[in-house]
Amino acid sequence: MRILRFLLRKEYLQIFRDHFMVAQMLLLPCIQLAILANAATFEVKGARLVVVDEDRTSSSRGLIDRFVASRRFELVPSPISTRGADDAMLRREAGAILRIPTAFERDLVRARAAQVQLVLNAEDGAAAGVMLGYAQRIIADYAGELATTLPGVSASMAVTRVGQPTLDVRTRGWYNPELDYRFYMVPGILVQLVTMVGTFLTALNIVREKELGTLEQLNVTPVTRGQFIAAKLIPLWSLGLLGLAIGLAVARYAFHVPIRGSVLLVFGTASVYLLAALSVGLLVSTMVETQQQAMFVTFFIVLVYLLMSGLFTPVRSMPTWAQWIAQANPTMHYMEIMRGIMLRGAGLREIARHLAVLAVCAAAVFTLSVRQYAKRVA
Repeated sequence: MRILRFLLRKEYLQIFRDHFMVAQMLLLPCIQLAILANAATFEVKGARLVVVDEDRTSSSRGLIDRFVASRRFELVPSPISTRGADDAMLRREAGAILRIPTAFERDLVRARAAQVQLVLNAEDGAAAGVMLGYAQRIIADYAGELATTLPGVSASMAVTRVGQPTLDVRTRGWYNPELDYRFYMVPGILVQLVTMVGTFLTALNIVREKELGTLEQLNVTPVTRGQFIAAKLIPLWSLGLLGLAIGLAVARYAFHVPIRGSVLLVFGTASVYLLAALSVGLLVSTMVETQQQAMFVTFFIVLVYLLMSGLFTPVRSMPTWAQWIAQANPTMHYMEIMRGIMLRGAGLREIARHLAVLAVCAAAVFTLSVRQYAKRVA
């Protein structure tokens, strides 16, 4: 223990003397969290809308006003012709076209139903789907308004007819009533930052010892390999938890993301996950000889981790073979744990399966990395 204590003191001094590394571990994650939490979102705000109003009645103007008042769509001045609207879409001056045909109001009064056409730029399928959902809700709400003002108009435009049964659907969102996308993204971004700090810095820290030649000098001293590995991992492990604490504070007080579960459970599971992340960095350090190589290999591993973790797209929407591979991804399991604890208030019972898989992954990767390191050094 005495040797380990001196080694830990040496590592902490070495880390805090490198101001850039300290900034990487503590300051940069906060900056990334502040930027990514606002940028990484599928919410569509201010979609540019071109309107072709061929009816020009109070009803058609009312529908246009509802689109503008929703603040989800920004009206683009354009020619009223369909060709002019198509050209605006082609030049990417608009992302959606709303066409209100002639006799729109007349059909509402006489036939009790009317049709409108909505054309979306579907190059980005996710954004187009979100815009479609917004537009459908606006049109449905406007149809409900017309049902109370125009005699005989049904409550669902171009869908419901008189005499058909109607359903009164009332929705309630649990865990995120305001549908704020940051509540979903911030816990995932925290996991991403912990992953990058733990894996990148571990790989670079040990490989730097190789480049400086101090690794060979340590190997001929009475310091055992276990003591050396522990001295390398414990400081980064503790600083990773410190970075997570800072990130949680930013998430809570800057973005008002709730932490409904136990904070101790968050840090307890983070301790297990950091062991897996640090072990991956240790494994990378046994495979490469320079910091540049370590950077590229670690970036590739972390990129695959994040893309298959459910950070941006749900894992269950992936192909079946990809879902099976994702089960071996510790980042995916810890992301489920973080979102469960922070948003749903999940306890140990609810996250037991993910925590068990995470512990097995951490133990397996740590054992493999230690054995590989011992083999390379021997």
